[in-house]
Amino acid sequence: MKAILRWALCLIVAGFALEVFFVARIAAMAAIDPQSTAFQRSEAWQLATAGRRNGERDWKQRWVPYSQISDTLKRAVIASEDDQFIYHQGVEWEAIERAWQRNAKAEQLAARRAAKMRARGKEPRPPQLRGGSTITQQLAKNLLLSGERTLLRKGQELVLATALELLLDKERILEIYLNSVEWGEGVFGAEAAAQHYFRKPASRLGAGEAARLAVMLPSPKLYERRAGSAYLTGRAATIAARMQSAELP
Repeated sequence: MKAILRWALCLIVAGFALEVFFVARIAAMAAIDPQSTAFQRSEAWQLATAGRRNGERDWKQRWVPYSQISDTLKRAVIASEDDQFIYHQGVEWEAIERAWQRNAKAEQLAARRAAKMRARGKEPRPPQLRGGSTITQQLAKNLLLSGERTLLRKGQELVLATALELLLDKERILEIYLNSVEWGEGVFGAEAAAQHYFRKPASRLGAGEAARLAVMLPSPKLYERRAGSAYLTGRAATIAARMQSAELP
């Protein structure tokens, strides 16, 4: 029994120490630009273990200040990913609840379709699920956490999103997000994305270009391969129409 208690105490202390480490890193980001994120390091490792040195394509990322990212891209990303960004405190519980409800329906529908497809000897496709995450939650996950989908990791994401909102202002959160988010294989940040897709700096992106980049964010590698898809074009037009109403920090 004493051994079990000692192990439990060690786990609690380790968990607390990890939280302190995370909070200290977030606090430092008020003044220091993060050199890389947990997600980026994971991507680099996967590319390396696949036998490629930083991928067949050169790794692209260059940090630019908030003022050197066009307002059109900021508005497009907010309109596409988190239209309540400047108002919430890091987590939108109603959005999470709506996402859970949509995902439950999607999984039920997918299960019925899968049964029919298996009966025909075809391999079913997994359902498309939505996370309901805010920009702050996405940043917390990309910066510090693994990509696994567990309740423990989701709980950690919510805690870190709250810490980000307490320790950094909205402008800084958006600046770090836009400089670190993935926009294709080996393409990270707004400047790299603007140069890669449009051969221009992020400061000069037009409304249509910004909307296309914003729409790519949920599945950047997929849309990189399907740049001319009807969905991407249609969704980009919708975001372009909505982005003027998006409020910036």
